[in-house]
Amino acid sequence: MALPGEVQIVEVGPRDGLQNEPTDRPVSTAVKLELIGRLADAGLRRIEATAFVSPRRIPQMADHEALLRSLSARAGVRYSVLTPNLQGVQAALAAGAQEVAVFGAASETFSQRNIHCSIDESLQRFEQVVQAARAQGVPVRGYVSCALGCPYEGRIAPAAVARVAGALHAMGCYEISLGDTIGVGTPAATLAMLEACAARVPRAQLAGHFHDTYGQALANVYAALQAGIAVFDASVAGLGGCPYAPGASGNVATEDLLYLLQGLNIRTGVQLDGLLQADRFICAALGRPTRSRVAQARAPQP
Repeated sequence: MALPGEVQIVEVGPRDGLQNEPTDRPVSTAVKLELIGRLADAGLRRIEATAFVSPRRIPQMADHEALLRSLSARAGVRYSVLTPNLQGVQAALAAGAQEVAVFGAASETFSQRNIHCSIDESLQRFEQVVQAARAQGVPVRGYVSCALGCPYEGRIAPAAVARVAGALHAMGCYEISLGDTIGVGTPAATLAMLEACAARVPRAQLAGHFHDTYGQALANVYAALQAGIAVFDASVAGLGGCPYAPGASGNVATEDLLYLLQGLNIRTGVQLDGLLQADRFICAALGRPTRSRVAQARAPQP
């Protein structure tokens, strides 16, 4: 299959990247807004901004309502927010959410430990979220975590991933992001999983979400491109990780993904220099080095 000529990058750094930062170092709303603005300046048009979740469980997202209400409207830029249940989506819609997302799992154990219910129970919750959002004309994106492996169950069968992806699509999610939550996937496993999901969900409505724990994220992206996938999640500076998987590193860095796509002559509308500026800003704010290989290579020399 020919590689796509254009790819959409979904920037998840402000939510997925920042939600696991240490609670003793809260990231201010002002820093988050500045980061989101810099990402939009770089040309990113889909940005996951925050999560309407319990502040007790994810303290870094406690400012979700204030942040969403403070975001500057930009032509062509869509901000999404994670909404795990009916209460969350109702609050998000009241705050003016443009897009919401639900987050399921292909692993029964991961679902129980992460959102404290079975996969089937989670799907019932998500139906309520989708109905509430679509009633107000707000699109819903679906995530499937543990699509290539689980910290508790090990390898996850492609059929299990396809079942959850198909259920999310059937209930009205316009796009399904398939996540290698702990970064254990390889290209062959990625292709097998994507083919199983493509039998249940149109390929154009599938997205890839790869973590880089074993250094396989970009290889898996390339495999997914060969399978016809044209939407990928990424996090500026490689921020993020999975709190339920010891040692799991963050999402593939947006800068590294963009470098790969540029090398393949695939259009994204995103500017690398702007991304690098956003990388330097958030790493300085967090007091940590970037995980992006491209940002490391392009770092200003003393």
